[in-house]
This record gives sequence, C-alpha cells and structure tokens, in this order.
Amino acid sequence: MTFTLFLQHLANALSLGSLYALIAIGYTMVYGILRLINFAHGDVFMLGAYLAFYGITMFSLPWWGALVLAVVVTAVFGVGLERVAYRPLRDSPKISVMISAIGASFLIENLGIVIFGGRPKGFPVPEVLSRVIRLGAVSVQAVSLLIPAFAALILAVLLWVVNRTKTGMAMRAVSTDLDAARLMGVDVNKVIAFTFGAGSLLAALGGIMWSFKYPNLSPLMGVMPGLKCFIAAVIGGIGNIMGAVLGGFLLGFIELMTIAFLPDLTGYRDAFAFVLLIVVLLVKPTGLLGKRQSEKV
Repeated sequence: MTFTLFLQHLANALSLGSLYALIAIGYTMVYGILRLINFAHGDVFMLGAYLAFYGITMFSLPWWGALVLAVVVTAVFGVGLERVAYRPLRDSPKISVMISAIGASFLIENLGIVIFGGRPKGFPVPEVLSRVIRLGAVSVQAVSLLIPAFAALILAVLLWVVNRTKTGMAMRAVSTDLDAARLMGVDVNKVIAFTFGAGSLLAALGGIMWSFKYPNLSPLMGVMPGLKCFIAAVIGGIGNIMGAVLGGFLLGFIELMTIAFLPDLTGYRDAFAFVLLIVVLLVKPTGLLGKRQSEKV
C-alpha cells in the first residue's frame, strides 16, 4: 500500500470514527447519569435522519435548516421518551428499565416502518457537501471534512457544559450519587431530562451526518450503527465522555484499515467491532479509560 493510499484510508477512518464518537457520546452520557443503556439510541439516530429528510424534501428547507429542525425535534422526543418509558421505572430493578428500553427500541423501529414505509429512501445530499476536495494527493468529500469538525465542536461544547456550568455540576453530582444529589437540592428530574435531550440531539446529528455520507434511509438503519457505537462507548469506558470519543475513533480506524489491508475480509466488516470489544474487555474489563464503579442493587 502506498503512502498516498494510506492517507486516503486514514481520512475516511477519521470521518467514520468521528461519526461513531458523536453517537457513542450519547450512550455514555445516559449511562453515566442513570447506569442505563438506552437501547433506543440507535432508533433516535434513525428518527433524526428521517426528520431532516422530510424537512428537505417535503418542506423545502435548506439542508442546514432541516438539520436544526431535526435535532431540536429529536431532542424533545428524547425528553419525552425518558418521561414515558424510563422515569416511571427509575426505582424499579435494573432489569425492568432495560426491558423498557428494548421495548421502546422495537416500538420506534416498527412505528418507523408504518409511518415512513419499509422501502429505502435516498437522502438528498446537498451539492456543497458532495463535492470532492483535493488535499495534496488525497481526495475527500466535503462532508468527510465537515463530520470531524462537527464532532470536535460538539465535544468542546459538551465538555464546557459538563465542567464549567451549574447544569454540568448537577450532572456530575447525579452521576456520583443520585440520592445524595436529590437531598442536596438538585432537581434530578430536570438533570436527567437534559441528559436525555442532549443525548438524543447527538444521536440526531449523528444520523444526519451519517445520511450525508451514506445517503440511504431505512427504518432499521440505526440498528447496526447504534450497536457499534454502544461497543465504542464500552471499549473507551462507558460513562466517560473522552472514552467514548477514543472508542469511536479506535473502532473506525481499525474497521477501515483492516479492510484496506485485507480486502478479502470486507464481508466480515461488522464482526471487527465485536472482536475488538472482546479483546479490550479481556485485557481491561472497565474499558480503556473507564473506572471501576460499584452498582447499586
């Protein structure tokens, strides 16, 4: 493999890793607050993509207007999902909440099939994002440059919110001990609703960016990306924002580079994520940046 070809694959891996990181952050935020795996996260990813699609095709919005509308509506949907499916079970056994999350996932998927139709749709990628940009000997689509820039901006804003604001302080307090935070006057419901809204917003952004890069919509489009991003969050250390970013980039890099060096394994592309997960957990069960946490029964 020539150095130029390596750089080409590296650019693609950076773009894919940014997508994985963006979506994995949503998983890790919710888990960090509630110790809950939001299995509907991948379906919220799908919902954001469809909302942007209809914003462009049905309401003739510019792509950036459809993006803003989709992420806002999806964030509100995420808050509503937490209120309906998770909050009533907050004091129930963990298995009950997990079953509710799985049920919410299947419900959204099947509603998507009924409402949007089972036939795949082509996402209208704007010309400004589909054009090819040459960086020396490397050629990349404009969207492949936009995705890492978006991911970096979102990460910077999120770290600022978590580390520099009162809301972030409340999030960290709830993450450490929910009952103690409630006794100290923290509005736990508001903090959790904000976390779900932010996580859903990130999922919608990830879904829209994914559709710009891979413009094929279907109601089940979020299943495999959602699963991979969950794996990325676990690999990095679920509950740790920087761990989710690290896991996303590591997964994207290994996935694309393995295909580049061993093209005969292209059909096993999705299996690489599970192999990497097993290897990392055998070496470091808490993930690369994760810390051992005690679970409350």
